[in-house]
Amino acid sequence: MTVLEQSGAYHLAPPPAWRPRRDAAPLLPDREPYRLLGTGAELDDDLLRELYGQLVRGRRFNEQATALTKQGRLAVYPSSTGQEAAEVAAALALREQDWLFPSYRDTLAAVARGLDPVAVLSLLRGDWHSGYDPRETRVAPLSTPLATQLPHAVGLAHAARLKGDDVVALAMVGDGGTSEGDFHEALNFAAVWQAPVVFLVQNNGFAISVPLAKQTAAPTLAHKAVGYGMPGRLVDGNDAAAMHHVLTDSVERARRGEGPSLIEAVTYRVEAHTNADDATRYRDAAEVTAWREHDPVNLMERELRTRKLLDDAGVREAAEAAEHMARGLRERMNQDPDLNPADLFDHVFAKRTTQLQQQADQLRAELAASEAEHVRQDGKTGEDA
Repeated sequence: MTVLEQSGAYHLAPPPAWRPRRDAAPLLPDREPYRLLGTGAELDDDLLRELYGQLVRGRRFNEQATALTKQGRLAVYPSSTGQEAAEVAAALALREQDWLFPSYRDTLAAVARGLDPVAVLSLLRGDWHSGYDPRETRVAPLSTPLATQLPHAVGLAHAARLKGDDVVALAMVGDGGTSEGDFHEALNFAAVWQAPVVFLVQNNGFAISVPLAKQTAAPTLAHKAVGYGMPGRLVDGNDAAAMHHVLTDSVERARRGEGPSLIEAVTYRVEAHTNADDATRYRDAAEVTAWREHDPVNLMERELRTRKLLDDAGVREAAEAAEHMARGLRERMNQDPDLNPADLFDHVFAKRTTQLQQQADQLRAELAASEAEHVRQDGKTGEDA
């Protein structure tokens, strides 16, 4: 029995701080994933064409990056094949001044945002942690640790709001990331501060090999929003039009000062977690085949053909544009990068610490000694000849 129960106060009207602060009903997500394609809804023709072109380009990007991994040009590649609709919609829902906070799988979102594909793949190639300038591009570095980018997004959005800047942050995370403490902390602070940030969860069914049912007992991941005091939306993650509509609406809602939102995109990772994963060990082929029937590229092509906005010539044109992108990416990625080991010590601190400078000096001395030894060996070989 609690102190309040013992005192009898438990049976009185609760003090103001205990009373519900808001009605939870408006925060509850859709009962079924929100869809637009195939419903006959009124949609913008130009937007549908743009989404289709981006989807075709995104699919080809995933295919080319996967091939580069098999050729040894990338150390690893986490493909987003099957998830292109959520990736593309996230990029297109933002204005130029907004920020995107991607995870390691969201390379396509960064490319759709307008970044150089080679720069986006630098992390996965092993060249740099980030091959682009986040301040210039307004795209945060690809985050490999799960969900650590979410508090960063909240901090940036909150700071922008305090400064009066017209900025919204869109933070992307997978279903596995919702099991991390950073996810809880980010949503809690975002709601308390009413930060202009949108959280996009791409629920592709697995956290590597762990199915969603072993991660959460919530009705949906979108329901988690209610506990933090923000609206949740449940969307068909393979419906690019629905994704764009919900994300755009949530971004503009945040821009108006109405606080954060949580969107769950129900989608599927058609390919393995990465090239180092064997997905056949934890899912069967029938499941993958079923999801291929709900492919985001095919859904959009079918919609455009139904609306008489696309014909065979248009399909070929989109494929050719995507192939042109892939060819340029392939040619540039097949060039050996010019790497400088001294770069390890740049951008660590604004001013190098004593220890870091000692390490840099040690590396420079070791490299000089190695070069001198190569010169000596070459000279000796020449004398022997």
